[in-house]
Amino acid sequence: MIAGVIAAVLLLAIAAYACGGGTDYGAGFWDLTAGGAERGKRPRRLIDHAMEPVWEVNNVWLIFVLVIMWTGFPVLFQWVFTTMWLPLALAAVGIVLRGAGFALRRPVRRLAGRRLYGAVFAVSSLLTPFFLGAAAGGVASGRVTATTTASTDAWANPTSLLFGLLAVAATAMLGAVFLAADARRFAAPDLDRHFRHRAFGALAAVAVLAVVTLFVTHGDAHHVWHGLTHGAGLVFVIVAALATLATVWLLTRPSGAWSRVTAVGVVASSIIAWGMAQRPYLVPTSLTVAEGAGAPTTLRWLGLVTLVAVVLVVPAVVLLYWLDTHGELEDLTDADLRRGGDEA
Repeated sequence: MIAGVIAAVLLLAIAAYACGGGTDYGAGFWDLTAGGAERGKRPRRLIDHAMEPVWEVNNVWLIFVLVIMWTGFPVLFQWVFTTMWLPLALAAVGIVLRGAGFALRRPVRRLAGRRLYGAVFAVSSLLTPFFLGAAAGGVASGRVTATTTASTDAWANPTSLLFGLLAVAATAMLGAVFLAADARRFAAPDLDRHFRHRAFGALAAVAVLAVVTLFVTHGDAHHVWHGLTHGAGLVFVIVAALATLATVWLLTRPSGAWSRVTAVGVVASSIIAWGMAQRPYLVPTSLTVAEGAGAPTTLRWLGLVTLVAVVLVVPAVVLLYWLDTHGELEDLTDADLRRGGDEA
């Protein structure tokens, strides 16, 4: 019983990181594709302003994931980090370089330095979600076992590659939706249109990749495919599809209200659908939740510590998100966007 509860907490932590951290990765994706110095200066100014209050805070969810996996499911932790050390190492390097690039590109006065750090930030924002998604695909396809050695096949297979691409597309969608909302709040209608169009494109990419992934998993990760097309997994797949349609509809409305909520619903429902599809396994057909769980005493203490952390941390993080999305942390106007771009 306690192992199942901790597994559910782990799944929710993964979903939280996919939504919170994913929005930041998506912003980095659009930074990469914003264009040259002149064309991209205003979108990048908006991206900088949108990310500044929360880009470090979102890593709280990643810490939750690592602590719960390491403490609560040490066998899973060992299997995953032994088999997937290369993509996970690349993702970790990407997280570090991404943070360094974002933090250093604005203080640097020379244009060449800003471009260098900006490129590091943007490229890392693309590669990190891809490698994290590829590692998740290796788990979903059952390629992570006690006897599997670290090899390219463990994460460079059809399911892993599609999970990686889907992660990139999903983060791009989140980033575009949130940036469009920020542009509306800052009275920048041209940037609102700019990011709405990109949100539509990213949503289309997510939908296409999701369908392709479903077909590929039929042969490459059959247990997960069966879970996604039956029972609780199917329910959350339907919720994700409805949230996608709702996001499209809301983005066509002038106000775009609630589009951020439905966009988060798309990603969160997809992650939960994956988790439901794997039941009762942590690694399909190889490691069940009960088999991978730590000692009962450890799980009870982990549950208590997690509860305390949730009570102390989650309200503070939610408050920060609320303040940020409601413009309470810093005022910004279209004139600021233009001035910031001119300074760049």
